[in-house]
Amino acid sequence: MTDTPWYVEAFRSDYRDVYSHRNLPAAREETAWVAAELLAGVEGPVLDDCCGFGRHSLALRERGVDVFGIDLSLDLLRSSSDLERGAELLGGRLACADMRSLPFHDGAFDAVLNLFTSFGYLGADGDRAAVQEMARVLRPGGWLVMDLMNPSRIREGLQPSSREARDGIVLESERALTDGGRRVTKTVRLTLASGEMRTWHEDVRMYEPEELDGLLEAVGVRTIRRAGAFDGRPFESASAERQIVVARRDPGPLTR
Repeated sequence: MTDTPWYVEAFRSDYRDVYSHRNLPAAREETAWVAAELLAGVEGPVLDDCCGFGRHSLALRERGVDVFGIDLSLDLLRSSSDLERGAELLGGRLACADMRSLPFHDGAFDAVLNLFTSFGYLGADGDRAAVQEMARVLRPGGWLVMDLMNPSRIREGLQPSSREARDGIVLESERALTDGGRRVTKTVRLTLASGEMRTWHEDVRMYEPEELDGLLEAVGVRTIRRAGAFDGRPFESASAERQIVVARRDPGPLTR
């Protein structure tokens, strides 16, 4: 056993090979509505919190958004230069940091984005700290966009196991619900073409809409609306693909 947190083990250099569909073309589609509607009128800097290898940051930069990104994975951050125009558009804009302790001053950003289920990894205290930090670096009146799993849909349609073989690799996953259905866990076994095998465990806390709203309200951020997919369609608990939360920091002093 290792004491390394699962989210460190999971996001290694082979992440992009394992999840090759999570690429720049997909990011362009996923950020089109965010940029056109949610960031319309935002002229100041935007933070891509947990940016991975920068695919969403790059897609937003292509649209003229003044975006900066942080992530805990050096492996993924280093691979951002492999993206089309990655070195040109993202050079000097991505940094290695923990979302629980962001290296920015209070009110540094007009908007903060937390995309593609990058929340719920850190335990109750860690999740609260992450929300506190997102609120802290938002200017008063700034916008927060969080993209999470829809718990109802996950619980209804969870696939217990899967196996995929492609491009010389084999990816096997086993999934389960724990903690009374509040957490979804996954054990992943990756076998490379060389025969090398790597196994890791994922564990994500799912947040019901009212739970997340409570976390945000506690740090002075108020939910404005929810969407059920990256095209902005209304959120329906039973069927929504995603839970995309659009919130705004109160104009007054930050709640501590």
